[in-house]
Amino acid sequence: MPINKDEPIGTQPIEKTDLIYGIDDKPNVKDSLFAAIQHLLAIFVAIITPPLIIAGALQLDAATKAFLVSMSLFGSGISTFIQCRRIGPVGAGLLCIQGTSFSFIGPIIAAGSTGGLSLIFGCVIAAAPVEMIVSRTFRHLKKVITPLVSGIVVLLIGLSLIKVGVIACGGGFAAKANGTFGHWHYLTVSLSVIISVVLFNRSPNKYLRMSSIVLGLIIGYVVASFFGQVDYAKLSTIDNDWLVIPTPFKYGLDFNISSFLALAIVYLITAIEATGDITANCMISGQPITGKKYLDRVSGGVLADGLNSALAGIFNSFPNSIFAQNNGLIQLTGVASRHVGYYIAGMLFLLGIFPAVGAVFSIMPDAVLGGATLLMFGTVAAAGIRIIASQHIDRKATMVLAISLSLGLGVELAPEILSQAPESIRTIFASGITTGGLTAIICNVVIRLKN
Repeated sequence: MPINKDEPIGTQPIEKTDLIYGIDDKPNVKDSLFAAIQHLLAIFVAIITPPLIIAGALQLDAATKAFLVSMSLFGSGISTFIQCRRIGPVGAGLLCIQGTSFSFIGPIIAAGSTGGLSLIFGCVIAAAPVEMIVSRTFRHLKKVITPLVSGIVVLLIGLSLIKVGVIACGGGFAAKANGTFGHWHYLTVSLSVIISVVLFNRSPNKYLRMSSIVLGLIIGYVVASFFGQVDYAKLSTIDNDWLVIPTPFKYGLDFNISSFLALAIVYLITAIEATGDITANCMISGQPITGKKYLDRVSGGVLADGLNSALAGIFNSFPNSIFAQNNGLIQLTGVASRHVGYYIAGMLFLLGIFPAVGAVFSIMPDAVLGGATLLMFGTVAAAGIRIIASQHIDRKATMVLAISLSLGLGVELAPEILSQAPESIRTIFASGITTGGLTAIICNVVIRLKN
């Protein structure tokens, strides 16, 4: 991708890329479907897991649980379209995929235990403007949330997600519970996926490269079936309801200040995470990570992040956030076209209103998904390293890096360090991304060192 010397600095791509399709390219239908299906496979389980966890913790009935899952898919479809399309100032205009966020699970369960679903959705909607306000002040925060800070957050996101991928490779939480975690059957399945993805990704044939994740998952499915890990009997448990109609405010709205504040803090952190994800997406897609064009993308993306979470609450779903793993998929497939996002949004929308279709994805063994996601999470971490490396690393930057990574990874590796802290502190700092991100922001402002 050649650099135009007539363009002002900050609007040019930061480097040449080996992308097959850039952000504004329009792949044909076949190529778009290839790429869209791979993104869908990467995010489907991640989207439906938070509502399943929340519904289980609140002991909701099966019908309510199924409806929440459907609305999570439906809401993710709307959110993804808005991010990719960029409507006015709303949206990043990149191939940004949004889905139900894991970051909000703790505060949402706490709110639900106090006031049920009405309190959850009331506070989800009421607190969403926090992220929208942050998006509008981003230009004034650029000296605080610098590329160094964003790079640290992206790196922590990738490193934190790698743990999730490793658990899936070993058979998932179910395998941990029944004592089979790490069995060689699971590891063989995961390794078959990883090797397949790498081999197909090295192919000079663009179709094999673009379909590397799907082909890897198919091979993983075959190997998993050989070991008896695919439970096809689950397909017979599909609900008879073939169509789900989205119903705004189905469970009503409620509010209390405690639940509002807990969610508001997470929205603030989500804005930081979204900034890092968009920065990584820009870098992978060959777009600038400085200048007005970059600031417009980040501001619009974070604004959409908050607005989409409010829309999710209206349609009885939980807050949305940009999925970091899809940045890794862009790098693996070489497809950064935001037009592919329209296909992904349409698929999510259909999966939301036709729940039976999603059942096919729900039987995917953890070991199969783990093999693919482990690679993607690693590429997310690598993108964070690239962002950090693009900056001048002086004494101050080294100190910010050291403190942020030490505290962020420390919480991830030894979460019991917070066991004696008040619950409010544990809720905020239980995530290494939150701890490391806030530390990076504070240190970047406070530390004053001269070389």
